Amino acid sequence: MSPASFPDEESLAESVRVLESWGLVVEVGAHALDRHGYMAGRDADRLADLDDAYRDPGVRALFATRGGAGAYRIAHDLDFDAVRADPKPLVGFSDITNLHLALWRHCRVAGVHGFLSGARSAASTRSLLMGTGPAVLHRDPAALTAAVRFGGAATGNVVGGHLGTLAWSVGTGVLDLDGSILFLEAPRAVGLGHVDRQLTQLIQSGSLHGLRGVALGRFPGFEDFADRDWTVLDVLRDRLETLGVPVLGGLDVGHGDHPLSLALGPMAELDADAGTLTVGPAVR
Repeated sequence: MSPASFPDEESLAESVRVLESWGLVVEVGAHALDRHGYMAGRDADRLADLDDAYRDPGVRALFATRGGAGAYRIAHDLDFDAVRADPKPLVGFSDITNLHLALWRHCRVAGVHGFLSGARSAASTRSLLMGTGPAVLHRDPAALTAAVRFGGAATGNVVGGHLGTLAWSVGTGVLDLDGSILFLEAPRAVGLGHVDRQLTQLIQSGSLHGLRGVALGRFPGFEDFADRDWTVLDVLRDRLETLGVPVLGGLDVGHGDHPLSLALGPMAELDADAGTLTVGPAVR
């Protein structure tokens, strides 16, 4: 289904092939290829596809065809009673962060920050959905954000996703980060000042009160970018240090080619000194 922007037919067909190779029966949302501006059809139709899937006992997981834009327009109108009656994970990232946040806030339903594009990403997503044990993500020393670390350990539910989406969600009633480990990632569609503003908005709004720790994924496009001698690493260190919680950077999750996937919602253990984030199963 396409709760945000629309995919092309080829990428949708490839996703179907991947899921069928896992032995799954795939049902494509009725409006998955609709177009309304940059979105996959009208709000009511995209919402109907989601609600129909949550109400259907034969559907055991939902896969967003892509992110883009538009999920924020329907996240508050989901049939949360149907979700609570038959919880099932949603897989998607970027603009789909809006749905992950709403589902967690209202239903405490776990999901997966990830997708099916590329063998590595597909295998990671499959492991999270079909595996029974915890997943361990390790700091990648070669990753840009691996240079950001504030020591210590923390335990909490993993919540988060795309940084800009989290910041834009302030005041919408979906942010519920108390007792959580906040996961952040973002591609460079904006400058350092925007990243600073987004983090500052989260901090000054009080949305991060009760936060246990922070895990940082990919920030692609910032590798060779500087603004008056500061890089994105300086912004992340400067803002996150004020939180007084452990921060683990260098997780290979987020935008870009062949990322790993991350379960959102389960209890996790973050060890910034050991460089690990251990996350419980996405499906129970």
